This record gives sequence, structure tokens and C-alpha cells, in this order.
Amino acid sequence: MKLPRRFLLSFGSIALILSGNFSVSAQEASRTNLIQQPAPSYERAKDFGGMSRTGARRTKVVEAVDRVKSAVVNIHSERTVTAAAVDSYNVSPSQNRVNGMGTGIIIDPRGYIVTNQHVIEDVSLLRIRLADGTTHNASVFARSPETDLAIIKINHSHPLPTIPIGTALDLMVGETVLAIGNAYGYEHTVSLGIVSAFKRDVSLNKDMQYKSLIQTDASINPGNSGGPLININGDLVGVNVAIRAGAQGIGFAIPADNMVRTISDLFRARRRNSVHDGMVVRDQVDTTYDVPVRWVTVDRVELESPAAKAGLQIGDRLEQIGDVRIRTSIDVERAFLEAKAGDALALVIRRDDKEQQTQLVLAGPDRTPRAMPNLDVVWRKLGVQLAPVTGEIVAKLNRQLNGGLEVTAVLDESVASKAGIRKGDILVGLHQWETLSVDNVQYVLTHPELATFSPLSFYILRQGQVRRGYLANMN
Repeated sequence: MKLPRRFLLSFGSIALILSGNFSVSAQEASRTNLIQQPAPSYERAKDFGGMSRTGARRTKVVEAVDRVKSAVVNIHSERTVTAAAVDSYNVSPSQNRVNGMGTGIIIDPRGYIVTNQHVIEDVSLLRIRLADGTTHNASVFARSPETDLAIIKINHSHPLPTIPIGTALDLMVGETVLAIGNAYGYEHTVSLGIVSAFKRDVSLNKDMQYKSLIQTDASINPGNSGGPLININGDLVGVNVAIRAGAQGIGFAIPADNMVRTISDLFRARRRNSVHDGMVVRDQVDTTYDVPVRWVTVDRVELESPAAKAGLQIGDRLEQIGDVRIRTSIDVERAFLEAKAGDALALVIRRDDKEQQTQLVLAGPDRTPRAMPNLDVVWRKLGVQLAPVTGEIVAKLNRQLNGGLEVTAVLDESVASKAGIRKGDILVGLHQWETLSVDNVQYVLTHPELATFSPLSFYILRQGQVRRGYLANMN
């Protein structure tokens, strides 16, 4: 059975409107002309001792910014908003283009970038400006509405610099942190502050709640969303996500460790349709040093899998896969990301404090057999009949979608009927996965963690608009 990819579309506007006094919005920035000041003369420099820029002015803050600034990108987006008809005779509502902005973090030299899901939500165009001033079109690779994180991709002619990933586990209240981002459209703005608190829970609305955020007084403004929060060493400790509207110096960031787990899962979900390695890994962090150490160990090896045939064992420390040095589980996924079934990748592992080398040959997609026929599961649990719709047809309605399943029948008083699903709707996603085939739906409905998805979110295409709903009592 071909496993579904993570669902790639979410809802709402480019602006993320938080409930109560919280708000994050993508507003187009106004720009001002900078007044150019004359360069200081050589004689003037001598008056101050002739100190070079490698002296006292080059602080730890300057060095931290220099270390990461090339891995930070500015995101400019565009979406189309359909305005309501002004009178009953106007059957063609007007469409307006709305510009937005945000920030991204390069995590792979091939152009994979992390940002917030709300930055790219429902956009029709994404333009990325790199630190060198060049601009590139971007596409959405994967997204997780539940965690408000996403991956976008640009094509670039040469490898791009990536950000060093740290940890939030050893952050101290009062510790210096910096935020870098596209604040109000002012690209690569740097702000300085401290860690104000940990484990802040923030509720935006009934659909979006953040858990265990980092609170900081480093200035975070609209446009900073998706950008890095770094420590004084220049290591990523968080992804900026929200501000407290009307307050001063109250901003929030997703801890780097949470980001690593989510982005690794998104990468892995995408490659399940093409290759299978047969191992589960675990991120490890040692915070006893001033500069924390990250590494990855093997947590589980499936029988008769490529990992088992390569001789991997539980507890092995992964040092390198192919040409990728392994520090986080994201690195593991990056190493496998564009590989094909049958590719042989060299592995360097550490076992019993000794370095060893082996080779892992990737297999095709894992196709776990299911005892119950697909259609029976879907009809019994949802009360719908489904028929595939080609990607070309769906793309004409929304080009971010890859396909879907038309609802051809709905059972009265079924779970689907009570949730408002109608005949003619196109089911395009369940929970975090796309529904391109009935197998995809069955995969979700028979998932061992289905109970934790409750209520199960679904995404349908109706009258050209994508809508989200919830399926109750799935167990």
C-alpha cells in the first residue's frame, strides 16, 4: 500500500490573527530612504586610536549574526482574496491580491527552508530573497498546521549556507538571544534581547494552540515569523512565531528541539512514497558543556529491513550518511531525501566508542498489508464512497493540491454526514496527510495512533474553496 504524503494545504489568510490580545500579521512594509553619511577619514580614525574592526567593536553579538545571517531568507508572498459581491446582480465577485511577508531558515544546501505554516498559508506566489540579494521563486514542500511549521523549496545553482541547530533545553532565563528577520519588510533586521521565560502556552483560537514556547523580549514584529532566534554562539534555539499585540517586549518562539522533531517527520513522510530504510532514530543532546553537543542514535531496527541488512543495531550512533554529517534527525532525512530505491549509501557509525563503516541499500516504499479491504474500512468508519480525481483537475481549482477523492455517496447519520461532508465534495486531506487514493484514507483510519488525532481533521474542496472540518467519534 502506498502510504500518503503529509497534507500540504491549510487554511486561513496570510495574516495569523490571534485570539484576545494576540496578533501576528503579514503586512506590506513602507520603506524610507536612508541618508548616506560620509565615510570617516583616515585622520579621524587615528583620533580614536586606529582600532580595526577586529577589536573591541567586534563583539560576540556581531560574530553570532555573521555566523547565521547567510542562512536567513526573506519571504514575500502573494495571495488572491475573493471579495463578496456588492449587489445581487453581480455574479462575478472581484478578486484582490494581498501581499505578505515572513522569514525563513535554510536547513539544507539544496534550498530547503523552514518557516511558519501561517507565513505560507493559502498563498499563490512565494518569492525568496537571499542574503546576497538574489530572489527566487519557492514552492511549498510540506507543512504541519498543528505545529505551525512548514518546509519550502527553492532551486539554486550552488549549495547554500545552512544554520547551525542548537537546543533550547539548556536556555537560561536572562540569557542573551537575538532575532533575525524580515521585520515589517525591513530585510535581515537584527534585534537583541533576553530569554524572559520558558514553557509558555499560548492559545490563538480553537484551532491553534502553542505549547511550551520560549518567551523573549527581543523585538519580534510582523514579518519576523519563521525566522531564527539564536543564542550568543549563533546556534538556533527557536523559531519566532508570535507577538503579544499591544505589549512591549513580549514575543514567542517555538523551541529548536520541537522544530527538529516536526521537520524530521515532515521529511520522512514525504519520502515514504519512494524509499524505505527500516530504522527509527532518536535525537540526543548533552547540555553539560557550554556549547551543547547533539547527536543521533538508532532507536529501532525493523526485521529484514535495509537497516537490519546493513548491520545496524539499537544504540548505534550515526556519524555520517553519504556525504551528510549527522547531528540531528533532520540530517538523517536530508541524507535520504533525494535518494532512490536501490541506492547504496555509505554509513559511518560509532559503536562501543569505535568507529565503523557499513553500507545501506535503500528499498522501495514499505507496503504493510492490511487485513480489511480498503473500501469496507472507509464505508464502515466514515460512511462515504470515494472515487479518485486526477491531479490535473484538482490543480485547476487549487494549484497547491496534487489530487483528491470525490465523495460519490454519503450514508445518512454517518460520521461523515454529521461532519457536513456532502456528495460531490473532493476529499484532499485527513489529519496531516494528503488523500490521493483510497489507500491513503485507509492508512489514516487504521493508524495505530488514530485515537490521538481526535477530533480527526479533514480537508475538502468545495466550489473551488478548501474547507476544514472535524470527524468525531472515530473509535
